[in-house]
Amino acid sequence: MLVAGGTGIGRPAASATGRCAGCHNARVTSISTPLLVVGAGPAGSAAAAWAARSGREVLLVDAEEFPRDKTCGDGLTPRAIEQLQLLGMSDWLSGRPRNLGIRMIGFGAEHELPWNGPHLPGFGSAAPRSELDDAIRRVAVASGAEFRGGHRAVGVERTTDGRVASVRFRTATGEIEIACRHLIVADGVRSPLGKLLGREWHRDTVYGIAGRAYVTSGLHDDPWITSHLELRDEREHAVPGYGWIFPLGDGRVNIGVGSLATRQRSASVNLHSLLEHYVRAQRRRWQLGESVESVASALLPMGGAVSNVAGPNWMLVGDAAACVNPLNGEGIDYGLETGRMAARMLDLADLTEAWPRELRHAYGDTFSIARRLGALLTYENFLPVAGPIGMRSGSIMRVALRVMGNLVTDDDRDAVARAWRAAGSLSHTIDRRQPWA
Repeated sequence: MLVAGGTGIGRPAASATGRCAGCHNARVTSISTPLLVVGAGPAGSAAAAWAARSGREVLLVDAEEFPRDKTCGDGLTPRAIEQLQLLGMSDWLSGRPRNLGIRMIGFGAEHELPWNGPHLPGFGSAAPRSELDDAIRRVAVASGAEFRGGHRAVGVERTTDGRVASVRFRTATGEIEIACRHLIVADGVRSPLGKLLGREWHRDTVYGIAGRAYVTSGLHDDPWITSHLELRDEREHAVPGYGWIFPLGDGRVNIGVGSLATRQRSASVNLHSLLEHYVRAQRRRWQLGESVESVASALLPMGGAVSNVAGPNWMLVGDAAACVNPLNGEGIDYGLETGRMAARMLDLADLTEAWPRELRHAYGDTFSIARRLGALLTYENFLPVAGPIGMRSGSIMRVALRVMGNLVTDDDRDAVARAWRAAGSLSHTIDRRQPWA
């Protein structure tokens, strides 16, 4: 039972006796908060931090207690670095390894390509999500947000006009119903709360599947992150995807593989066996240990391939809104950016159309053309033909890095930036289904 008119963030407005799955006569507590943020990854914690800094009362909740892990490659692009610096995390970043750029390997060639976004920091980094997410969450709390872990969303109460009145959560001690004036949903690629609100994933555009692990490495402090564009399985068949090795500077590397697919051309790879083969292939060069730890995999909606991402007083951000780059699987920078964008839009009377329009304005062109290029990689013969051509030219690969690494900003006016934006605008215009539609 929801009791309206709570007494403030984190304070019980009233309580009632209810029932939750697997328990009897569980106590349901009702509280109220002006802004509820569900999911304390980069997108949710960034949104909570920026909203709290603007003077709002914010309750940030997550399904897990912290610190907790997330399936991720752990790479931080210069665009992500910029957002972390804006959050005031420069001191935290100073304790992380710095990488100079990407080493791209494949089809008999190798290129070391420095980060080259002219309006972005000139370095990247890497951090395990168990550390990164906890650090950003702490920033949100220091900014004034309240945090509660162990809150798993199980239900939503909506008014007749589609506004979210409250969200119900299951906790270790029962259930809690949290009333809110605004709701930001940042609960990851699966987005269980997004599904309750009607989020729909459209798999006719490209999506990703990825697996990663942690392995000790003698080159854990290598100054380059590495991407293998020629990924082969145990039978030496080319796989439409890539492998990565991101040095963490703590004795380990994050090593993983990713593949792309569409509904028409589904990925027929065994991620775990592909990852095992990739680790074996890289063991000598990277001085990898024998123990492969924390193996995890994920299915990634990409390029805004979801609809119903907003209502009158709620919106989905980050991975929940499929803000993942179809060309490289990167989502941390988009999560941080959309969290900040969402915090700025809370004064609008109705977010239903305004939020997807804002996302399309920021990323629509980029995601549209990236989805088309990513879809090409799902054709079995495309990469073996195009890969060797591209890898022969350092100039082509520098352009590819800038595009794939999300390094083209709105401030860039050079030929590459203009061409990329023009291609994206044309692609967006002819899309049968636009991002977030």
